[in-house]
Amino acid sequence: MNTLLLLIIGIPLIEIYLFIKIGSQIGAFNTVLLILVTAVIGVAYVRYEGFNTIKSGIGQLVKNELPVYEIISGATLAFAAFLLILPGFATDLLGILLAIPLTRKILLGRFIKKKEYEKKSKKNYIDGEFEDISEDHDKKI
Repeated sequence: MNTLLLLIIGIPLIEIYLFIKIGSQIGAFNTVLLILVTAVIGVAYVRYEGFNTIKSGIGQLVKNELPVYEIISGATLAFAAFLLILPGFATDLLGILLAIPLTRKILLGRFIKKKEYEKKSKKNYIDGEFEDISEDHDKKI
């Protein structure tokens, strides 16, 4: 609960501080324009990456594999779009980092390692029991 409260108070304070600092350097109008431009371009890029993720996920399904990374990546892209829509420079920076495939893969590395571990631990055999019924079958005939 304390972490959530710190985030609710801390993120707007950081954004206000950045608005004041950047606004004093480039002006108020340019600051607002920059926020709008990053939102529009960022959401368009996230949409493009989302389509690539869907295409990759369908490819995994065609191969009969579970698209774990693609599912997590899709959720991350949705969160990145949300961050890019929020007005602010810190949220835009985090949204852009989550939208870029290389940094997204680095940030989600823990899940990727889990997926690779699951692939390596896959069995190449089916465990089961059997009963030889051929002797019983010959006696009945």
